[in-house]
Amino acid sequence: EISVEAEALIRTVIKQFESYVKLNRRIPPETLMSIINIDNPGRLADLVASYLSLKADEKQMILESLTVEKRLKRLSSILDKEIEVMQVEKKLQGKVHKQIEKVQKEYYLKEKLRAIQEELGEEESSDQPELKEYKKKIAAAKLPPEVKTKADKELERLSQMPSMAAEASVIRTYLDWLIELPWKKKSKTKLDIAEVEKILNEDHYGLAKVKERIMEYFAVLQLTGKMGGTILCLVGPPGVGKTSVARSIARAMGRKFTRVALGGIRDEAEIRGHRRTYVGSLPGRVIQSIHKVGVANPVFLLDEIDKLGNDFRGDPASALLEVLDPEMNKEYSDHYLEIPFDLSDVFFITTANTRDPIPRPLQDRMEVIDMSGYTEEEKLGIVTGFLIPKELEKHGLKTEQVEFAEGALMSLIREYTHEAGVRNMEREIATILRKIATKIVKEKAPAKTVVKKSDLTEYLGAPRYHYGLAEEKDQVGYAMGLAWTEMGGDTIPIEVTVMPGRGNLTITGQLGEVMQESAKAAMSYVRSRAQDLGLEDNFYRHFDIHIHVPEGAVPKDGPSAGITMAAALTSALTKIPIKKEVAMTGEITLRGKVLPIGGLKEKLLAASRAGIKTVLVPKENKKDLDEIKKEIPSDLNIIFVKEMDDVLKVALAGEIKGIKEMKDIKYLPDDEQPIMYA
Repeated sequence: EISVEAEALIRTVIKQFESYVKLNRRIPPETLMSIINIDNPGRLADLVASYLSLKADEKQMILESLTVEKRLKRLSSILDKEIEVMQVEKKLQGKVHKQIEKVQKEYYLKEKLRAIQEELGEEESSDQPELKEYKKKIAAAKLPPEVKTKADKELERLSQMPSMAAEASVIRTYLDWLIELPWKKKSKTKLDIAEVEKILNEDHYGLAKVKERIMEYFAVLQLTGKMGGTILCLVGPPGVGKTSVARSIARAMGRKFTRVALGGIRDEAEIRGHRRTYVGSLPGRVIQSIHKVGVANPVFLLDEIDKLGNDFRGDPASALLEVLDPEMNKEYSDHYLEIPFDLSDVFFITTANTRDPIPRPLQDRMEVIDMSGYTEEEKLGIVTGFLIPKELEKHGLKTEQVEFAEGALMSLIREYTHEAGVRNMEREIATILRKIATKIVKEKAPAKTVVKKSDLTEYLGAPRYHYGLAEEKDQVGYAMGLAWTEMGGDTIPIEVTVMPGRGNLTITGQLGEVMQESAKAAMSYVRSRAQDLGLEDNFYRHFDIHIHVPEGAVPKDGPSAGITMAAALTSALTKIPIKKEVAMTGEITLRGKVLPIGGLKEKLLAASRAGIKTVLVPKENKKDLDEIKKEIPSDLNIIFVKEMDDVLKVALAGEIKGIKEMKDIKYLPDDEQPIMYA
């Protein structure tokens, strides 16, 4: 007999199975009829469970239920769960189906509308808001004729294709670029020379040559009203103010300023743009910056032009030739735009740390202005006039609260920073001010703090750098050379020792190939002049010679140590000491000629800082001295030398009979003899 509970469960399971069959189209309706006619509740439970998509453990659970009521209860709960899942699934399918139907319906209606409009001869754009909007924008943008023609053509293409097509979004983006680019929009340029000079002097201390060139540019611009196609390239070590000079020029001209960092760019498309065949195509960095700044005549800074890369994706430096050539950039062609853009009114300024990595054709397009490192006096002026007021304001301090003694600032320049610019100087001042600010907050500082040289150890720790100083006495085989580095000038002592041996020449101090060649050339010169120097013809067979440049961990290279090595060699072999107050710089040939060098200003300042009284300089560098003599200390004796004999005559503390005497002649501009300049 079937219990009342079992009967109720049977009816419940049959109703649930009916709902399940209606939701699940995979089960045929005939199955329901066969289920209804089953009298045995146990068989009913087994048969219904067989039609359900159950896991093995769920089926096992039903089979393990021996009593009919228990089995039907478990089946009923499973059916409830399955029906709920099926209802959610059906709901989701309905939503997706409606969305697909809506898209298909819109597409069908649009196509039908297009066909009707074609039959009636009407333009489709009249009824499409998006195309109407683009047409208004094109009319309002006042585009040049060829650009408007291109925009209209692209708009026509857009109107002929479905809005959901992939190419439609590409055309929309292209139209946006054409409409938003400032084809004719320009900012008004100020041409007040006095105002320009005032702004440059406000923003920068020193840099006389750079300011002079900028003033010349503005004078020509005021007279002609045309740009003239000048492209400036500011070359100098980090921190000397190249980027800030460009910003000052923009401020002085009243133009907008934009900047692109070229460091590390290896892809030519970054400059010229991507063709529109690629997904995610964009114009190059130049057009992007013009678009961003919103005018066609900004001051455009191309930063770090010497750090452009080059690989299989093209040569960005070559792509810049068209940008920076005044004859070509009137119709600059970007791959993305496909329409020439006029860059002739853009004032391009480029910067670089060194000019060697810049390709020669690119250098030819630019006027290079060298911005060498600042002298100590210039750094002191920058620190007192610019950096300290700026950092005081930045740290919430006033001039009445903090004062820097001049001795402390000179110590900061010489012993705590070693650079051509003033970036590290700014950091060190900020460090000091932070410590003072902390004391003020803790109420442990006096009303006014005066930073002295003796206080720097407390604020910054022990000094980090030292400069070479002149020796205390004349020494044999020891000559003081002068070197140029990116951080400024420095002294470079050269030591030579002669030992009994078999003629071996040893060169140490981590010297580059050029300095090693200078050492060998100096040795050949000494051997060729053995008789004049009072040496035996075959002296080199009985001695080993060791040339050493101290600070062996620091790589060194350059040709300007040639005469220093030759002087040190001569001193070591003749046993005549070199005067302690003399330093020298110059390249030597095998015949003993002294060739010119670079970095004269930095080298002379390094000599003065080291306490050197007399500096030997190649005769051909006299023209360089005329430009910088205002910046060189007046107590420095500069002697111009033409041959190695002149060097030995001045540098050695004793006389060599074979060397002709050097005449002391006053400073005469056209004199060809070695001259002394005081």
